[in-house]
Amino acid sequence: MPGFSELPSELTILSGLALGLATSFHCVGMCGPIALSLPLQSKNRWMQLLAGLLYNLGRTVTYALMGLAFGLLGEGLSTLGFQKMVSIVAGTLMIATVFFPKLFSLTNDANRGMYSLVAGIKRGLKHLFTTKSFFGLFFIGLLNGLLPCGPLYFAVIVSAGTGQVVESVLFMVLFGLGTLPLLLAVTLLGNFVSVSLRNKINNFIPVIMVVMGLLFILRGLSLGIPFLSPTDEKLNMIIKKGEKTLHQIEQVNDSSSVDSVELKNKTFEIPSCCKQDNK
Repeated sequence: MPGFSELPSELTILSGLALGLATSFHCVGMCGPIALSLPLQSKNRWMQLLAGLLYNLGRTVTYALMGLAFGLLGEGLSTLGFQKMVSIVAGTLMIATVFFPKLFSLTNDANRGMYSLVAGIKRGLKHLFTTKSFFGLFFIGLLNGLLPCGPLYFAVIVSAGTGQVVESVLFMVLFGLGTLPLLLAVTLLGNFVSVSLRNKINNFIPVIMVVMGLLFILRGLSLGIPFLSPTDEKLNMIIKKGEKTLHQIEQVNDSSSVDSVELKNKTFEIPSCCKQDNK
């Protein structure tokens, strides 16, 4: 299915990486203790590097699965004709999370459910920390990716707003890879990021969220801005192109069906050389 805009994939790549790099300073505070205490088998730097890569790969796989789930939702809504609305709603949610965070506070029942989920994840992590294997490091990353995280939820909203499964998964993978350098450095070098620097970067994250929210809203409004929001004429061209391709496929199928019917109903005459003389 063609995307509802001509937004180049390069912008998705850059935004995913940029968001991952920026929020990695937040990750140091939240996930840094896990990265620092990974059950490493050896003091060898190469082994530590491999362990850190496996851990972060596990997190990225979890993010990719989230991108797949929410990308299917976004593409399903786009298929039903809500392409623009998906982008506008996603952008509005991004901005609302910054200016009206209390709107997204969980109810008591939801809090209890979240607490149970986190408790289960922590039990799984505790068990995996005792295995001291590379297999366990990968699964520590998988479970770590499920822990509640504000920037992660924001990234999921962005991925759903792309309206395409492929772009959604790509965005989440690159978001995970964007957080990799700093967390990998923490695993190898220790917590070298000062609290003051981390706070300064974290204060800049809401600005990124608002800017990306505005971009998604503009994308859905179809104002004809180059590389950002196509006009309705462009949208119709894309839709008509897809319909034309489907029509050509149907014509080929219909032609094949007709040939098959004619072949089935055709009467073959027996050659005279093969007829028996009944006299």
